[in-house]
Formats: sequence, C-alpha cells, structure tokens
Amino acid sequence: MTTHVPHLRTVRSFVRRQGRITVAQERALEEMWPRFGVEAGDELLDLDALFGRQAARVLEIGFGDGGNLVAMAEAHPDTDYLGIEVHRPGVGRLLMEVGEKGLANVRVMCTDAVEVLTRQIPDASLDAVLLFFPDPWHKMRHHKRRIVQPEFAELVRRKLVIGGRFHMATDWEDYAHHMLAVMQAAPGYRNLSPGGDYVPRPEHRVLTKFERRGQRLGHGVWDLVFIRIS
Repeated sequence: MTTHVPHLRTVRSFVRRQGRITVAQERALEEMWPRFGVEAGDELLDLDALFGRQAARVLEIGFGDGGNLVAMAEAHPDTDYLGIEVHRPGVGRLLMEVGEKGLANVRVMCTDAVEVLTRQIPDASLDAVLLFFPDPWHKMRHHKRRIVQPEFAELVRRKLVIGGRFHMATDWEDYAHHMLAVMQAAPGYRNLSPGGDYVPRPEHRVLTKFERRGQRLGHGVWDLVFIRIS
C-alpha cells in the first residue's frame, strides 16, 4: 500500500507561460477534457479505473505539443499513456489529436508533474517515465530549478515497477552532464548505456518539430535511459 506523504515544494522547475491558444485548441479543451482530462488532487489515482483496464502504463512529463505522446499511443494501443503539461495550448493541441484519432489510451493533466508524482501516482505503478527536453535553466544561479535532481530521481524510482525505465533527453550538453551525474549517483538504477553514459536516440522516440529545428541549428541531443533495479 502506498503511503501518502505531505510534500512542500519551494522551487519549481517551470514557469507558467500563457502563450497563444487557438480557437480549435480552446474548443478541444472544452469538449475533450471531460473525457480525457484528469484533475489534480491529493488522492491516489486508480489507474485501472482511469483507463478502464489493466495495461502497461507510461507517463510523459512536459509533453509540449503532444506529438511524441500521440505517436506512441497510436503505435501501441495496448499501452496506456498519461501526459502532464503545464501549458494550456499544448494540452489543447494534444486533446485535438486524441479526439481526431480516437485514441482511448491517453489521459492528460495540466498541472505540476512533481506534485502529481508525489500525491497521485501509486508506487510501482509505471512501466516508464519519459522526460524529453525539459527547461535546461542554463544560468548557474538557476540550476537549482532543473527538474532532474537527486530527490526527483528517487521519486521517479519509487513510481516505476522493477525493470521500468526512466528515459530523458536534452539538447543542452551541460544539462546532459548534470542528468548523467545525478542518475549515476542515484541508488536503485542501472544505466542502459554500454559505455556508462548516453544511448543513441531510440527509434520509438519521435523526432519532434522542436528537435528537427535544433538539428538544423547544429544542436546535439543526448538520450539517457536508466532502469529501476531495486
């Protein structure tokens, strides 16, 4: 049984930006949220009830415009996907895609992912956690705002099943080094890189518009995959 522990956060890894939301995205939020949206709260989620079945479960944190999440859900209908994003335009765009493609295996939350992991996700309930291109907070004085920290690594570990994977990607080299150092020191994980550092971009990770733009600008991309071993 998972024990709920009250959690107080003083440093957040994101800044809410309003952004421009289109009429279609706003309509999708109004029409599709009742079916696919999940409200933030303090009670543990019953994931079987939420998706209406038992299945492998994948959580994507900060899904942006939802391109990767939609592609995975479409390619793997036997797996359930929960996406968390704080920016409403991205949530609206994802809901548009989910509705148009009739994807029954997607649920979405518009809130702080750390709070959700702490308060609402049962321990040992996720087969994978995905964190692609989080804010690098590149200025030294802002490094404390990076989401990948020792406490976060431990939080994710508890939510993964044994053998579950934590997959991160960044196009900021300094953040890649930071992620690797944090994860190498985190107990209960094993790095899937044979060289003990980064893995090639897995084919199942969709090449997003954001990443293609970075490639045109000559940016590198670093993928890290760790599995829970204890």
